[in-house]
Amino acid sequence: MTKMDASRKFGTIESEGFTLNYIIEGRGKPILVIGSSLYDHRVFSPELRKSHRWFFVDHRGFGIAPAGTFENSAFDLAVLLSDIERARVVFGLSEFVIVGHSGHAFMAIEYAKKYPQYVKGVVLTGCGPSNSDERRKASWEYFEATASPERKKFFESGMKPLADKIQSEPEKRFVHYCLCAGAQGWYDPSFDATYLWDGLTTNMQMFDHVWGVIFRDIDITSGLDRFNTPTLLMLGRYDYLTGPPELWNNAKPLFHNIREKIFEQSAHCPQYEESTMFNETLLKWLRDIDYW
Repeated sequence: MTKMDASRKFGTIESEGFTLNYIIEGRGKPILVIGSSLYDHRVFSPELRKSHRWFFVDHRGFGIAPAGTFENSAFDLAVLLSDIERARVVFGLSEFVIVGHSGHAFMAIEYAKKYPQYVKGVVLTGCGPSNSDERRKASWEYFEATASPERKKFFESGMKPLADKIQSEPEKRFVHYCLCAGAQGWYDPSFDATYLWDGLTTNMQMFDHVWGVIFRDIDITSGLDRFNTPTLLMLGRYDYLTGPPELWNNAKPLFHNIREKIFEQSAHCPQYEESTMFNETLLKWLRDIDYW
């Protein structure tokens, strides 16, 4: 296990041959973001680092994989949660708030259920309550029913080169899809998010297994009867990737302590698209749960 040099902002954690990068920045009580250290560091406002110390950590889908082949079990949810726990130990954190954006929200909440003694709060952004076939169908129907003609035109144009891009760089299928489907993921349908993805490594076996199987079947409501950790749910009104906020209506009442904020001029990434309001909402919630 890698030891952390407290003076460094960049480092790596080794886990069963996988190299997971991290970026640490800011001062104050710790907030850990699981996902891509590069992407998340770019989309969460630097202003937030003035009041808290942020730990941006890769999971195995964005880390560097060992040579050779391995079983899908290397990406089981229990393994991914163990990697987060490994990071906590490396960082020496006795308590922290955990943040998960998009599919990483599932990792964040499941970690908080398994290790409640360390988690003071959970922040979920740009996510649906599942990645099931039903949720995907609802997201598409929402797009068809409410997207403007201009947005649909941008989406159609963006998706045209997807097949060729995947054929030329199959190892970047996940990134290519996110970029080509940008009109579904950004409030401004013409926004080019290329630079946010620059330099990222993607392990497609991980994404296929985790997003295609684990998250398809996950039930985040399991165990909520025993889950008391404060939770903040932040969603964009125009998020056509994970669907309308109303998809959470059945799950929200099962949380003992949840607060929701819907951003009316955001899609999948309110922390970037409406950063000022996002920051205000997050910081107020952190004060309210006495995490300051």
